Amino acid sequence: MNETSTGRAVLITGGSRGIGAACARRFAAAGDRVAINYHHAQAAAEALVEEIRAAGGTAIAVQADVGDSEQVARMVDNVLDKFCQLDILVCNAGIARQQLFTDISDGDWRTLFRTNVDGTFYCCRAVLPHFIHRKAGKIVTMSSMWGLTGGSCEVAYSATKAAVIGLTKALSKEVGPSGITVNCVAPGVIDTEMNANLTPEDLEALRQETPLESIGRPEDVAESVFFLTSEGARFITGQILSPNGGILI
Repeated sequence: MNETSTGRAVLITGGSRGIGAACARRFAAAGDRVAINYHHAQAAAEALVEEIRAAGGTAIAVQADVGDSEQVARMVDNVLDKFCQLDILVCNAGIARQQLFTDISDGDWRTLFRTNVDGTFYCCRAVLPHFIHRKAGKIVTMSSMWGLTGGSCEVAYSATKAAVIGLTKALSKEVGPSGITVNCVAPGVIDTEMNANLTPEDLEALRQETPLESIGRPEDVAESVFFLTSEGARFITGQILSPNGGILI
């Protein structure tokens, strides 16, 4: 497969590792062309591109800080230049921080909102003129179960992820008449670097609290993302899908 493939063109932000990388592999395995965005992790992004290409898929790496609107605009233009179209946006880039509410500085608060909320806004805004012109397109945003219920010592993170849910619901109503779907995935506890700060004891406690008695894998989330871009989700928009093993119902 090469860049003239008839597969869909997909842009995944924060795509070099964890859930983003699992999404890139899932879309590529389906024959889609994948643009893997990274901020600092160039080596990881390029290694993933080579992995996908070695398996016969099509992938490119595109650098941008999603918290910078000008960089986002250039990134989307770059992907359109390479793939000639864009069908799917997965807003996966995000950061987390655990701290007491009274310890959150102005800088801490803004840093989380800059990446998690501003980044989602900038990426959606950048792709929508192309989607609206074509009267087609699918956007999947990334929240968290903490965006649904709130997490102690993760107030700033929970607030950003709740904001993503609000953005998703409102935007789906606005762009639905243009044939565009906007949905959100809100994962539970997933085995990624973002949760690397948890001790083995903490992870075991969370596993026991989960009705399916398992910590989620990035691939579990990727399947949810992929479904929301599939023909099977043609009539689904403005919805929150939470792959969490039953820990939050």
